[in-house]
Amino acid sequence: MTDTTLKGTLQGDLHDAIRSKDKVRSGTLRMALTAITNAEVAGDEAKELSDDEVLKVIAKEAKKRKEASTAYVEAGRTELAAIEDAELVVLETYLPKQLDDAELERIVRSAVESTGASSMAQMGQVMKVAQGEIAGRADGGRVAAIVKQVLAG
Repeated sequence: MTDTTLKGTLQGDLHDAIRSKDKVRSGTLRMALTAITNAEVAGDEAKELSDDEVLKVIAKEAKKRKEASTAYVEAGRTELAAIEDAELVVLETYLPKQLDDAELERIVRSAVESTGASSMAQMGQVMKVAQGEIAGRADGGRVAAIVKQVLAG
């Protein structure tokens, strides 16, 4: 019986990466699976994460890689930035396709209309509605920037 969950897919891909001696892919998948396991045992009782929750963990790990890469580039450590970028490429294969700015703005404008927001004071309401539709297909910072732009304009 094969495991059809995202976590099961990650585990299967890890085995394949180990067999093919792909060090970057196997190391990245090990790290992602460790983060998933840590999320499963965090809190009062252990639980199996849903695919959506696993996606959130992978997105969080991808964000860490982006931030680390940027920090390494700014510090002049391009060799370390390259490692982070390689890990990011592996993680992004498991994330949904990211939305472009035009699609993101359309979703935000729709959220502004549905909430009736007219000022920055209602940014939280707009973010909540927009994030529900975006569902991990865009970084929260990008969404917040577009919400601010739409509400200010």
